[in-house]
Amino acid sequence: FHDVVSFTPDPLPGRYYDKDTTKPVSFYFSSLEELLAWTPGMEDSFNVALEPSECRQPPLSSERPRTLLCHDMMGGYLDDKFIQGAAVHNPYCFYHWQSIDIFVYFSHHTVTIPPVGWTNAAHRHGVCVLGTFITEWKEGGRLCEAFLAGDERSYQAVADQLVLIAQFFRFDGWLINIENSLSLAAVGNMPHFLRYLTARLHEQVPRGLVLWYDSVVSSGQLKWQDELNQHNRVFFDSCDGFFTNYNWREEHLERMLGQAGQRRADVYVGVDVFARGKVVGGQFDTYKSLELIRKHGFSAALFAPGWVYECLEKKDFFQNQDKFWALLERYLPTHSICSLPFVTSFCLGMGTRRVRYGQEEAEGPWYHPSAQEIQPLFAEHRLEGAGRGWVKTHCCLADAWNGGSSLLVRGLIPREQDHVAVRLFSLQVPVPPQIFLSLVYKLEGASNVGVALELTTGDAGSCHVGSISTLNETSSRHSPRPLRVPPTKLARWVHRCSQQLRGGWVQRCYKVNLRDCLLRDLFVSFARPPGSREEESFVCRLGEVQVVDAKSLLAPLPRVQAVTVSHVRWQRATPEEEGSPARLRLGCTLHWSYLLSPIRCFRIHCCVGTGGGALGGGPSGPEQPALLGLAFVNQYRIVDLVVAAAGPSGDGRVEFLVEPVPKEGFLVPRAEWGRAALLYSMPRTDGAL
Repeated sequence: FHDVVSFTPDPLPGRYYDKDTTKPVSFYFSSLEELLAWTPGMEDSFNVALEPSECRQPPLSSERPRTLLCHDMMGGYLDDKFIQGAAVHNPYCFYHWQSIDIFVYFSHHTVTIPPVGWTNAAHRHGVCVLGTFITEWKEGGRLCEAFLAGDERSYQAVADQLVLIAQFFRFDGWLINIENSLSLAAVGNMPHFLRYLTARLHEQVPRGLVLWYDSVVSSGQLKWQDELNQHNRVFFDSCDGFFTNYNWREEHLERMLGQAGQRRADVYVGVDVFARGKVVGGQFDTYKSLELIRKHGFSAALFAPGWVYECLEKKDFFQNQDKFWALLERYLPTHSICSLPFVTSFCLGMGTRRVRYGQEEAEGPWYHPSAQEIQPLFAEHRLEGAGRGWVKTHCCLADAWNGGSSLLVRGLIPREQDHVAVRLFSLQVPVPPQIFLSLVYKLEGASNVGVALELTTGDAGSCHVGSISTLNETSSRHSPRPLRVPPTKLARWVHRCSQQLRGGWVQRCYKVNLRDCLLRDLFVSFARPPGSREEESFVCRLGEVQVVDAKSLLAPLPRVQAVTVSHVRWQRATPEEEGSPARLRLGCTLHWSYLLSPIRCFRIHCCVGTGGGALGGGPSGPEQPALLGLAFVNQYRIVDLVVAAAGPSGDGRVEFLVEPVPKEGFLVPRAEWGRAALLYSMPRTDGAL
């Protein structure tokens, strides 16, 4: 691709790009007119989630009480709006996904479309994501009258747009929050609107969900009830669920038992974590609310659990977040992952630096919610009986194997025990005949504690693990033997088994042959050193865990194809960037063709040069590509890339490389990456065309 440098670029649409940097941003609609006028376009594609929600057990459709998290933080669309990430110190981060079923992104804009980073992180954990449709005050009343007080075509047009938005951006539905009074005509049409929206969403979005917030009653008055009752029952009957207001008491819950009937799990009892108003619990006493809600068999809706970030010390955020969720743990049923491959480096989607397989790639803070990988069950496990043994897990930004963080595991092996173990993941995976497992870890200090993966299997019939046959048991725990050398044909997956790796990390690999088995749990076990009989304390970092179908490792990956460059923008370098040779700042958008389903993300690199030589006189060509960032769709916006100005006698050149990162975690050879070169020249100054 060739471009002549110009400093008067065509402006990019303000809704989709940050006006100062041209970074792509997530967006919302503030009016009915904006909602109805929207049609999907190329710029919208940045905000499309990588994939639909992963399978998990039990499914959302089960009758087990659920947990909804309503994320309301300082108006929304903060650092999380930057789709390709941001350089942020101490951002808010949520990672207790295994404890919740539904994530609602809430703001006071009319149509709140969840920023794609939240949708990607939630879907990776099998969590349903909802946007918010809200109307408030007098302006909200006028908006409601405009689409509800007329005939069915008006409210159907709004519902169709809401369905199209959820379908296009790949989130799962809507919380409907009407906080203004309605005329008799409008409130009369509201159940019809809800039924139509719910039916259309179920047709177009797998596991789609529409919830109604307890606000307006059937007379049209804005009158919060703090319960499901005869005054708002018509709205509950018209959609998938009901989110109560927060000022309830136990007698409200008792009255709701008759109203909810068989749909008790579809009633989400609201809990304001900020404890505003006359509420039960809240803040670190939120568990008191959960205790009553679960006692009566209802689902729970936790509103604004970001309280731990907004109101407490930022430096203590991880400790406070873990304390908050640990207090709720007994009331939050565990969810199970039920698909392979299962690969995680425990990355939180943030860090103080970026690491790639033990080697630092970039210094400085970063925040990219789409980059968050599957998080474990955070827990403290204490041995039963009189023993003092225990194991506890924490997030840790101080070191990482891949990404920005690792999982820190501390523990104590008592004298009377040979080992302690902690469950990292609950699984419910029908496993293929042969699986490979991998664990990357690092022991802190001089400890000689043995570290190993353990797994449990189960089935109603028989489960065969290698040469072992387990009969007439519902579950069996196994400690597979590590592979010393992986099979040659799987060298691209892992070639570091049983080796000391960069940064002090160690990798253990395992092969397990199975038949008629269900994989249930994944543990990490810590065993005392041979010959030791004293208490053994340990600190261990887990860098990565993989459970992979052996057959999938042999399947060829497609190549990245048809990389193109568009929306080129040039700026003069700032004074501190000036030097010799002269420099420019380049912005442009890359597009490419690739099937998204087999990948975790794309890594975008560049090689910068001019006239065949690299910037600064170093080696040219693709031997030393520099990482620009991560993409989770088939496009990426390059922002403020410093390049050398083209000379009067030749073109400048910059090459972009698109590296696919497979879900199975192996490296793709550079020959299979996508690439595109942009040649650029300075404008003629002699008046010639």
